[in-house]
Amino acid sequence: MTQPGFRSVVAKGVAVVALPAMLAACGGSESTSNVLTAGQAPCPRITILADGADLTQYVAGAPRDLTTMVLDARIAGFDAVCDYASRDRRALDVRVTPRFQVERGPAARGGSLDLPWFAAVSDAGDTDVIERQAFTARAAMASNQTRINTNGQAARLRLPIGDGVSAGNYVVRISFQLTPDQLAQNRSRGPR
Repeated sequence: MTQPGFRSVVAKGVAVVALPAMLAACGGSESTSNVLTAGQAPCPRITILADGADLTQYVAGAPRDLTTMVLDARIAGFDAVCDYASRDRRALDVRVTPRFQVERGPAARGGSLDLPWFAAVSDAGDTDVIERQAFTARAAMASNQTRINTNGQAARLRLPIGDGVSAGNYVVRISFQLTPDQLAQNRSRGPR
């Protein structure tokens, strides 16, 4: 449901571009989506980090194979809503909600799986991370389900604009929060 005065923006296309050094620990490339520009307020560029778009978890300490896999998930897209925070248009409110595809592995226990993810805002030149918010999405699955699609909670960002600063001065990236081993696995496997 969209609040009055907000507009919905849906991720559609995919392209690969170089990832700035400031997020090097999170990935080496990123998926960027075409953002629709209907409505009053423009959105900043919003992307999914390619190296952080997949999350595969195994039983701790066990060899990595299908029998020890707890979950396999990917960030399948996102919805973004942008609007001015006030009538003077000095701030931009941005809400980004990731969409996940989740598969339960044979080693999963219980009816829910946790998906750690984050949203980070940088300046247009990728020299500074302005804000980073961490979240954990919970994928609840019935005992007879092995795959589901689910959404994370919305990351709510307020970006200052005006005096020569616009939405184009910011880049918002979403990614799973990966361990060094998970990141290395994603990089060796490549994008799926």
